[in-house]
Amino acid sequence: MDRIDVMRLFLRVADTGNFSKVARESAISQPTVSKLIAGLELKLGAQLLRRTSRGLNLTDAGQDFYEAATEIVQSVDDVEARVGKGEASPAGLVRVALSPAFGRMQIVPRLPEFFARYPDVSVDFDVSQRYVNLVEDGLDLAIRMGTLSDSTLMARRIGSMAYMTVAAPAYLERAGVPQTPDELKDHRCIAFMAKDAPRPWQFQGASGPVEYVPQGPLRSNDAEYIRAGVLAGLGIAHNAGWLYARDVDEGRLVPLLQGYAPAPFPIHAVWPGSRRLPAKTRVFIEFLAELFAENPLLKIR
Repeated sequence: MDRIDVMRLFLRVADTGNFSKVARESAISQPTVSKLIAGLELKLGAQLLRRTSRGLNLTDAGQDFYEAATEIVQSVDDVEARVGKGEASPAGLVRVALSPAFGRMQIVPRLPEFFARYPDVSVDFDVSQRYVNLVEDGLDLAIRMGTLSDSTLMARRIGSMAYMTVAAPAYLERAGVPQTPDELKDHRCIAFMAKDAPRPWQFQGASGPVEYVPQGPLRSNDAEYIRAGVLAGLGIAHNAGWLYARDVDEGRLVPLLQGYAPAPFPIHAVWPGSRRLPAKTRVFIEFLAELFAENPLLKIR
C-alpha cells in the first residue's frame, strides 16, 4: 500500500473512529489496518490516535497530520478529476446512497448508457429509507430529496420532484372525488411513514401552504407498497409524481387536487464537504443531471 493509500486509510479511521469498519470497507483485516497506522506513526515519530472510553481521538500531532493529509489527498483527487476530463477514462467504485423506489425506477434502467460511456466505473447502491451518514458509512455520494439540512455536505442540485395526489377510478366511484384538501378527512388515505409517524401532505392553498396528516387503514415506509395500495383501490395517495406518472397516463389512476399542488421539491447530489470530487464521482453526478434534465417530471424548475 503506497503513502497516499495509507493516508486515505488514516483519514477513514479518524473519520469513523473504528478500525474494524475501515478494515471491512478496504477488504483487509483489522490487524493489517492497525499495523499500517502503527507503521505510519513510527515513520512520523508521533502518536496520531489516542484510545479513550469513547473511542478514538486525534492527538495534537494527529490533528495536524489529518489536516495536511486531507489537503494532499484532495490534491490527488483533483488531479485525477482534471485528468478524467482529458484523455484518461474515470475508473473505480462509486458508492451511492439513495431510496429504493427512486433508484429502481428512475436510475437503474438507464445505467447501460452510463456503463457504455464509462466502462471502468462501477456503482454500488446503498439502498435505504434512512438518512445515512456519508462519512461514517464510507459513501461517496447520496441522492436526497427536499430541503437540505446538513451544512457539512457539499451539494449540487440535479433535478426537481413534483408531488401528485392520486386514486384509482374504482375508489373514486365508491367514495367520491375530493375537491379541496380539507375534504381529505372524509377519505381513506395511504400514508408514507417517516420515523414512526405519517408524513404530512403538503398543499398550496389560496392563502398559503396547507398541511394534512393522512389517516387510513394502510400505511408504509416504502413508496412501492403505497403505489400497490392505491392501485388496489385502498384509498388516496400523495407522493412523488414520477411514481404514478405512467399509471395516470394509462388510466389506472386519476390525478386529484391539481390546483393545490405544492411547489416541486429539489433533488440534490451531496458528498462530504471535506472531499474534492474524484473523476468517477463527478461523471456519475453529471450523468444523473443529464438524465433528469431529459425527464419532464425530474428536470429542474
